[in-house]
Amino acid sequence: MRTLGILGGLGPESTIDYYRSIIARVRARRPDAGYPHIVINSLDVNKGIAMLDRGQLNELADYLVSGIELLERAGANFGCIAANTPHLVFNEVQRRSKIPLLSIVRAACDRAKALGLKNVGLFGTGFTMRANFYPEEFQRAGIALVRPSPSECEFIHRKYIDELLKNQFLPQTRTEILRIAQRLKDEDGVEAIVLAGTELPLLLRDSGPQIEFLDTTVIHVEAIVDELLR
Repeated sequence: MRTLGILGGLGPESTIDYYRSIIARVRARRPDAGYPHIVINSLDVNKGIAMLDRGQLNELADYLVSGIELLERAGANFGCIAANTPHLVFNEVQRRSKIPLLSIVRAACDRAKALGLKNVGLFGTGFTMRANFYPEEFQRAGIALVRPSPSECEFIHRKYIDELLKNQFLPQTRTEILRIAQRLKDEDGVEAIVLAGTELPLLLRDSGPQIEFLDTTVIHVEAIVDELLR
């Protein structure tokens, strides 16, 4: 089996979720294949957020590239970034990487297209919701992306930074984010919500049938396991 390099820590809880999920999917799909070889380089999420707050995208790209280079030296054949927001600079990081990287954005778009979706909502950090990397990818596939209102984006962002990244998953936060999802469904006609933040599924999984969520962690993991087992 090939060696996967995970650039994690962005944040830590979702990196743990990636590891567990990859192991579980390999077991389910190839019970006799053994365990995958995985190298994890856990970066400092606070350092990354500080760069984003200051608009230092070149510095962020340098930080991620140095992390990928460590995975390369550890023997990874391919890699992934276990987070959505760093995909702000994904193209630059991939250009400078010696190993191929699997994009969570491309994987999510492929899943939405396979499901025949045409109008979806977008939840994530404020950095992700304000950026164009998700809308541009989905637009090429003929899928419209609807962002929450500015006040709703600010609420989701603050809860993401102040709670989710600190391993706090509070019922009242879950209730309010589900209310925002329902509003997007009722008023904007979204068919599903892209959980474009890998901590969001930890809060919202098993939340009921009222609206479909595209869990980018699960989607990304499936693409990673495809590559591990090919």
